[in-house]
Amino acid sequence: MTIDHRKLIEAVARVVIDHADELTTLDQAIGDGDHGINMKRGFDAVLAQIDALAAKPLPDSLKAIGQTLIMKIGGASGPLYGTLLLNLGKELPPEPTLADAARALAAALAAVKKLGKADVGQKTMLDVLVPAQAELAAGADGPRLRERVAAAAQATIPMRAIKGRASFLGERSIGHMDPGARSSSLMIAAVCEALEG
Repeated sequence: MTIDHRKLIEAVARVVIDHADELTTLDQAIGDGDHGINMKRGFDAVLAQIDALAAKPLPDSLKAIGQTLIMKIGGASGPLYGTLLLNLGKELPPEPTLADAARALAAALAAVKKLGKADVGQKTMLDVLVPAQAELAAGADGPRLRERVAAAAQATIPMRAIKGRASFLGERSIGHMDPGARSSSLMIAAVCEALEG
């Protein structure tokens, strides 16, 4: 499929920036309250170099965005999202098919799991990203994928956090959506909408 890099990068950056306050509020409940602020900083930096990023082949632009997020986003989110995008960039061909995307995301998630020493069911971004990869592998269309990731983010609310700052709260982490799950669901929905548009 032919992908408009600029449109895709801008869609993801804008959705994160537009939801920064919501992400911060979610993180204030169970984290250190800076997820939205940090993610906004990272994606502001991405938008600042949009011309250069959009001119690169897709794999190279993903790797460059990954590096930017690692450098600009504080806490765990920078290394985790940066690793995700760096590995997607390494795995994807310049004109990926849906099957390529599913395979590349599986490899990228393996790297994220290894870095974060985390897995599904621990109230993290993986609780959205892993089901998203499974839907891609099954050939889901955009509306189905958006519906699935929104439901997956909601499903973190009753979970007890096992990883990250939220894990220090124990039972008190139950009843709140995971901020990383929410930011992941927003970004995947933005990608779907950009590709459909």
